[in-house]
Amino acid sequence: QVQLVESGGGSVQAGGSLRLSCVASGVTYSRYYMGWFRQVPGKEREGVAALHSDGPTSHADSVKGRFTISQDSAKNTLYLQMNSLKPEDTAMYYCAGTGPAYYYKDPPLWKSDYNYWGQGTQVTVSS
Repeated sequence: QVQLVESGGGSVQAGGSLRLSCVASGVTYSRYYMGWFRQVPGKEREGVAALHSDGPTSHADSVKGRFTISQDSAKNTLYLQMNSLKPEDTAMYYCAGTGPAYYYKDPPLWKSDYNYWGQGTQVTVSS
């Protein structure tokens, strides 16, 4: 059973930085997609950034140049480095993963592509 546990959220002022982490357990395969999503009440969950275990990444236009997704396979950990944070980045951030998947397309930012989800970590950016 795959489990994903996020950490690193918090409250920061605009222009600040945070690094989110997602530790995965129960993963028995070495090729997969993982991503970060965010959601605010009353809105759809949106993709922020994603990667494939082989290296390719995708970032939403709204975060390009500010956020960077990365992984440490040895630690089974996914990261999201968030710089130059804006109040509109305020949301619950979720880690997501797929089942076994060889690289066949750019890492997707659609929630329907993912099978496993963490419980989320709150990020609040004040102006």
